[in-house]
Amino acid sequence: MDLPRIAPMLATPGRLPPAPVDERWAYEVKYDGQRAVVCLPGDGTVRLRSRSGADISAAYPDLAPLGAALGNTAAVLDGEIVAFDDSGRSDFERLQSRMGLAGTPAKAARMARTVPAHLVLFDVLFLGADPLMPLPYTERRAALESLGLTGTHWSTPAFIAGHGERALEATRAAGLEGLIAKRLDSGYEPGVRSRAWIKIRHVRTADVVVGGWLPGHGRLSDLPGALLLGERQDGELRHIGNVGTGWSDRERHALAGLLHAAASADCPFTPPPAVPGARWVLPRLVGEVAYATRTRAGLLRQPSWHRLRPDLTPDDLG
Repeated sequence: MDLPRIAPMLATPGRLPPAPVDERWAYEVKYDGQRAVVCLPGDGTVRLRSRSGADISAAYPDLAPLGAALGNTAAVLDGEIVAFDDSGRSDFERLQSRMGLAGTPAKAARMARTVPAHLVLFDVLFLGADPLMPLPYTERRAALESLGLTGTHWSTPAFIAGHGERALEATRAAGLEGLIAKRLDSGYEPGVRSRAWIKIRHVRTADVVVGGWLPGHGRLSDLPGALLLGERQDGELRHIGNVGTGWSDRERHALAGLLHAAASADCPFTPPPAVPGARWVLPRLVGEVAYATRTRAGLLRQPSWHRLRPDLTPDDLG
């Protein structure tokens, strides 16, 4: 049957719901992967669409057998495509080797053998000819779980109702990214970033040495658009990424004064990073950044400037 194209509902970044209403919320593990709306027409095929609506089915041939999992029952599902590391955690860096291969099916097939994809399912939007989006979360989840979609390359992880603090602590202890809180009575809002879904990430912080900067654009050309960050490793300053968000205009101007005063003709990083247009500084400024995770190469993912640390020197960081 013909199935509608549906934009996924999006979560709003935030904090755990207050304790008095905790029991009105469901909590799911937050996975770090590629969002996918899954169309199963009931003819044995499967079509995967990204958040933008692009057809990414050919990039994931290992998920093609899902098309026959429901027989001739048509469905539209919502989920996240992930690649697991050796500890069973979703690893976005591993998944990146699978993304963007929809136009090269031969390469996608080769990569599927070395980096298998897994589809985490967490909602059902259509089942047969019936739209389920107006139904509350609890009824949609019951319908999803009744499908029994568990296999080598896909699963329907459990959720818990209430106990948000305990769930958040459990994901922190397990080294997971965080939680998605979903209001039990909420309908599915296609394409909407809704307060009925809240994503709560565990925030990691690091003390870093500033080794350079990139100018901003236009009227900000004399101010930092991004800082080049480093950590001391084996007596050398290693580049661990760049940060370009998190500061106020006042902080940006204060940082500009410090950077100009510390200007240097020499790159302080070993090895020098390939960052065209970088301006180097003496590695004497220490700051604190928040970030989501690190890549296997040690680079910070999604860093955000938190504050300058005038109480620390690079020698304090080892």
